[in-house]
Amino acid sequence: MNHTEIKPCTTTYRNEIGKYLVSLEDSCFHCGLCMKMCPYSVFERMDGFNYISTPKSANCLGPDCKEGPFSCVTKCPVEAIKIEIDPQWKTLGDYRWTPDLIITTWQQAESGEIPQGTLEYKIGASAGGFDKFGFVLDNEHALPSDKTDKISTSISLNRRGEGALIDIPVPWYGAGMSFGSISIPTMLARAAAAKAWGTFTSTGEGGYPDELSAYSDWIITQIATGLFGVSEETIKCTRIIEFKYAQGAKPGLGGHLLGDKNTPSVAAMREAVPWTSLFSPFPFHSVYSVEDHKKHIDWVKTINPETLISVKVSTPSDVDMVAVGSYYAGANIIHLDGGYGGTGAAPEIAKKNIAMPIEYAITKVHKFLQEEGVRDEIVLMASGGIRTAHDIAKAIALGADGAIIGTSELVALGCVRCGNCESGRGCPRGIATTDPELENLISLSWGTQRIINLYASWHKQLKLLLMKLGLKDIRELRGRTDLLRNTDEK
Repeated sequence: MNHTEIKPCTTTYRNEIGKYLVSLEDSCFHCGLCMKMCPYSVFERMDGFNYISTPKSANCLGPDCKEGPFSCVTKCPVEAIKIEIDPQWKTLGDYRWTPDLIITTWQQAESGEIPQGTLEYKIGASAGGFDKFGFVLDNEHALPSDKTDKISTSISLNRRGEGALIDIPVPWYGAGMSFGSISIPTMLARAAAAKAWGTFTSTGEGGYPDELSAYSDWIITQIATGLFGVSEETIKCTRIIEFKYAQGAKPGLGGHLLGDKNTPSVAAMREAVPWTSLFSPFPFHSVYSVEDHKKHIDWVKTINPETLISVKVSTPSDVDMVAVGSYYAGANIIHLDGGYGGTGAAPEIAKKNIAMPIEYAITKVHKFLQEEGVRDEIVLMASGGIRTAHDIAKAIALGADGAIIGTSELVALGCVRCGNCESGRGCPRGIATTDPELENLISLSWGTQRIINLYASWHKQLKLLLMKLGLKDIRELRGRTDLLRNTDEK
């Protein structure tokens, strides 16, 4: 059985949002010509009726078919069809998560295919960071387009020569998002999709809910400064343990969970008092040196000798020294977390003003580990604002081995980036909430398939990009900054 099988998985919401709004004027006499011409099923008749029903605007490609043989606007005999920008589209997202990026992520989650049409699915509009550069594809010496199956996208998560040997078939896994910050159905959908693809997802710092036990081989247990839900049992049941020393979206601030989301079930998991705000300290008050750091790693290794160790840090100016210290303490994975990530709970002032941009941090750490002669013994993973397959590829070209994904999975589940994750009951779409009623908006099968489909689209894009670059393995892309170019340069 192919667990990563792509299956159509449409939105569960009544009115799907697209970039264009298609409407019919009163002059329409419902001849059905538009329905016969349009290959995107924008127009259809309701069963048993002779009139064209309200157009499915989200299916419309807009200007793409204006000059084509099936242009509904130009071929309508009474000029009754009007296409304009959907006002709802304009309200979505921000400069990093543009309306186009949100909608094309939904499209990929629905179809599992690379987006078609004029919507931008590779970059945002921030005019900086990953949006500022692309790949040099001028001299494409590619393999034949039907040979992408020969291209490898797998990476190893252990290069130290001891402990479990773990390879994942795609160069990414799911970021830590805890029970309390997101709903149980969201956590389960992420875990089930990770299992289907043979990769991982992280518990975050809110403990290890019993519901996740069925996916234990694909779960990373996170130990954060608050030690919420950490026990000998949760350390024993995992193949990878992540020490969260800092989060890129909130460097130097620890973790926050406001009282409205700390329901009795969340509080029980965290061994806390319900409806009180919970704050993780910064930093671990038992770690002030590499030697202390090694004691932490030795502690969990004593309990679970085969587990791999990941160390999650933000990106201060001395992040290269932090990374090499983690290597000498015994870490298998260095997880660099930049400031562009986080849910709507992360304060904007922290995200934008404290840590180093992830793009600089990756290259700085990669080069420093090379100079230390240990680069090939440690796995470097990057997170914090990596939104697309092309962002993943850029992070690898800068020097990372792979990427860690969070927000994109939530967008696949219907997130509109409204930023209300911590307000009252939380997300009205059932994603970042602990409200029992809202949680029911997401079913496990639907959520799992949406993330599986998104991953499938990304996998195709990475293989296609590697083919165009003349590479046969994603590992050949690591550190290839010569393949990157500033998009402002002609």
